Amino acid sequence: MDRPPRRTRIPQAADAQPFSDRTTQDAVVVVPGIMGSTLKDGATGRHLWGLGGASWYVKAWTHPQGLRELHLTEDELEGKTGRIQATGLLASTAWTPYLRGHEPYTALLGRVRKCVAHEAAVLPFAYDWRLPVAVNARILADAARRHLSAWRNHEAHDRARRHRVDERPARLVFVAHSMGGLVTRAALAHGYDSDLAADTRGVITLGTPFSGAVAAAVILNTGRGTPVPLPRRKLRSLCATMPGLHDLLPQYRSVRENDGIRPLTPEEVATIGGSAELARAARDFHAGQRHVELPDHRSVVGINQPTWQSLTLRDGQVEAFPDGARQNSDGTFIRDRHDRLRYFAVQGDGTVYKESAEITAAATTLPLQHGSLAAEDTALDAVEEILARDTHLGPPQGQFGCGITAPDMAEAGRAWTLSLSGVDSLAGLTCRIQDVDDPTTGQELHPGWMDGGIGTRVTVDSPGLHRVEVRTRDGFRITQVVLVTDSGLRLEEAM
Repeated sequence: MDRPPRRTRIPQAADAQPFSDRTTQDAVVVVPGIMGSTLKDGATGRHLWGLGGASWYVKAWTHPQGLRELHLTEDELEGKTGRIQATGLLASTAWTPYLRGHEPYTALLGRVRKCVAHEAAVLPFAYDWRLPVAVNARILADAARRHLSAWRNHEAHDRARRHRVDERPARLVFVAHSMGGLVTRAALAHGYDSDLAADTRGVITLGTPFSGAVAAAVILNTGRGTPVPLPRRKLRSLCATMPGLHDLLPQYRSVRENDGIRPLTPEEVATIGGSAELARAARDFHAGQRHVELPDHRSVVGINQPTWQSLTLRDGQVEAFPDGARQNSDGTFIRDRHDRLRYFAVQGDGTVYKESAEITAAATTLPLQHGSLAAEDTALDAVEEILARDTHLGPPQGQFGCGITAPDMAEAGRAWTLSLSGVDSLAGLTCRIQDVDDPTTGQELHPGWMDGGIGTRVTVDSPGLHRVEVRTRDGFRITQVVLVTDSGLRLEEAM
C-alpha cells in the first residue's frame, strides 16, 4: 500500500511569531531633539557630531578649532543645504553647555521596537538640527509618507492587521523628543502633505518647548561682556546664526519690565547676540503653528527641576530667573493684593519649563531632566503604554522624585556643589557619580544638610563626561551629565 506523500514543514520566520496583545500595527517615526542626530561632512564623509566618546566632546568643546565646521555658511543661510548630512540618532552620550547631557536614543528605539509588529515599522528620523524647523519639517513629511507606504506593503503589516480587533490599515505614530516635537507639528500642518495628519494615529512628545525656552536666549547672550569658559563661548558662536536655535527662543511673555511682562522682540535678540532676521522668521513661523492640533497628542513632561522661565534685559545682557508670570482664565496676569505682578516657580526639566511643554491635558509628568526624558525607564514606560493605546498618566498621588542642580562643567580636582530640591529627608536617598565611558569607576556621594537644603560637595579627578545619578526613596532616578575638563586647561582662553 502506498503511503501518503510526506508534507514538508517549513519553519516560520522570527517575525511570524504570535504577536502580543500590546503589539500595534502602526508605523512609528522617532524624531530626536536638537543636537540629537549625528552629522557628517557630505563631501568627505568625516563625522562632525555625535559619534565620539567622552574624550571627543572634551576636545571638541575646549579646542579653539573644535566644531568650526558646524557653523552655517552663507550658502546654507540662503537655503542651499546638503553640505552636512544627518546619519542617525545619537547612540552614545553627548554634551552641550547649558543643555547639559544628551542621552542616547538607543533605549527609546528599543522600547518602540518592542511594541511594533516588525522592526521595519520603525523609522529613526535623523535631521540637520542646525537648519530651520520648517526645512526639516518638509523632509520629515516626505520621509513619513514613504515610511507609511513601505510598511503597509510589508508582509508583517497584514499579519499585524489581522491580529487587531479593528483590522484597520496602519497609521503613523510620531515619538518626538525636544525640538523633534516642533518638527513633527510643522510636518503635520497643511501645506506639505494634506493627508498626513489624517493618516496619523497619534503624537507623543517628550519635553518639547512648544512656547520656546529662555535657555535659548541665555545661549545667544553668553560671552557678551563677561569672561566665560570657552565651551560656552563656542556654543554662542555656533548658535548666533543657527536658525534651529532661534526657533527655540521663548515665544511667550518672558521679558520682565517694570511691573509688567512682554515678549522678546527680534530687535532685542540682535542686541543680545543673535540675529533679528532669524528671530523674526522664528516668530512668524510659531505664529503660523499655533492653530495646528496634533492628532491624539500625549506629552511626557519633566518637572521638579529648577528651570529658567523669565528674563530681564539690561544693556544687552540677559539675566534669567527660575520663575515667571502666570495668567488667569480670562488671560490677565495674576497679581497680588497690592496689584503687583506675581511670579511662580513652575519648574520643568531644567531646560524647558513645564507650561511650555504641557500643551495637552493628556500629559505624563515625571521628575526628569531634559536630556534623559527619552532615555529613563519611567519615561519609556509611558511611551510604551501610549503606543499600546493606553493612557499613561504617570505615578499616582502627585509629584515625586527631586530636582538636581549641578554645574554643566567642572575642573578636574576642584570641588563643586550638587544641590537637591524637593526633598525634605535623607531617608532612602542615594547619590553617585560615574564616568560615562566606564561605569565601573562610580563614586558614591553622601548628601547631607547644607545651606538650608540637601546637597554635597563633589570632586572628580579625571577629565571626561561624568553622570550624576540621584535615586529617591520612591524609586525615581534623576541624572545630569557634567563635562569635567583637565585641571591645566585655561577655559577662559580666547577663541
